[in-house]
Amino acid sequence: MEVVSSAWHVISAALIFVFGALVADAAGKLLLVSQGRRLALYVWHTGFCLLYCWYALNNGGDAITYFIWGESTDWNFNVGTRSIEFFAGALIHGLGLSLLGVFLVFNILGCIGLLAVDSALNLISTEKPRAIRLLAKSIVFLPSISFWTSALGKDAIAFMATGLALWSAINLSRHIVLMAFSIALMLLVRPHIAAIMVFVLIVSVVFDARVSPLKKAGVTTVSLMAALVMVPFVFRYAGFQGDVSIGSIADYVDKRQSYNMDGGGGVDIASMAPPMQMFSYIFRPMLFEARTIFEVAAAIDNFILLVLFILGLCSIFGGRQSNLTDGRAFMWMYVFCVWLVMAMTTANLGIALRQKWMFVPMLIVLLISVVGRSRRDSLYIHPDRINI
Repeated sequence: MEVVSSAWHVISAALIFVFGALVADAAGKLLLVSQGRRLALYVWHTGFCLLYCWYALNNGGDAITYFIWGESTDWNFNVGTRSIEFFAGALIHGLGLSLLGVFLVFNILGCIGLLAVDSALNLISTEKPRAIRLLAKSIVFLPSISFWTSALGKDAIAFMATGLALWSAINLSRHIVLMAFSIALMLLVRPHIAAIMVFVLIVSVVFDARVSPLKKAGVTTVSLMAALVMVPFVFRYAGFQGDVSIGSIADYVDKRQSYNMDGGGGVDIASMAPPMQMFSYIFRPMLFEARTIFEVAAAIDNFILLVLFILGLCSIFGGRQSNLTDGRAFMWMYVFCVWLVMAMTTANLGIALRQKWMFVPMLIVLLISVVGRSRRDSLYIHPDRINI
């Protein structure tokens, strides 16, 4: 397989790169990211897209499999893996794109998620000390974020959904429509995570005293209707047959804990307590476990996350208040639920490195919101500053 094999492949890849720069510029402007920074983030993210494309060609992986399936005509639209096959096939047969061209399209989606995360970090760190502001500006440049979200696959779309949901949650009362769009995006690739988002949204809105009864009733009604449709579908998607019970769910978790243990990164999570499973999922491999250059890079990122996590916990137990006002309950519940579910069902650190970016951006924002004293007691985003 070649990256490009015709003049059109080269031209189309160049056009997509330019189009992506325009999309990043427009999306970054709406998300309140400065022009120089949004273009810098796009170039940074695209660099990892090219690196991932080279890596996939030499080592294989899901991205290559998706492309091969897309080249065939035996695919139909459905959620999950089938949605990626469908989109890849449409790009390959509809636009005649090469592997590089398809990668660059998904790179744009991942970059929008990165811009949203960067904007959220900037908004919650504006009133923080200089060191915290520098940390918030730097953390989006962690290689793991851009590497795993820049390629053909579910991760780019899932990360875009996560980034937009995070940005929406900071001012949830004004951005409920964008939150709904984020859930729809997540539903395309990971229906079970979308179901968690709906559940958490219902709970956070119902128990938020600042939300008017009329808004509570509207959001709850729409969310419950969505949940009634989604929950049975999600259980079927996960492979449940017949009635769902606590016993069947426990059996499913036990079965998932044995998946993907034979390849690189396999770890026996069945013998671990839930807290250790959660620690392994997000903070491993650690520096002393790294064996390859990619593992070292991931371990450095994990070390930074671990330090931030410790600082955040110390601040929370020290009585430091978050400077987030809106959406904090949604973020905490979403992070905990997804973290626990994924940690209990993922027995491969390589898979965890990719999939944890469905919730880690929210965890980072929550931790930074309590680290360091703010010059104001709470974060208030004036409506004039947000135009979406």
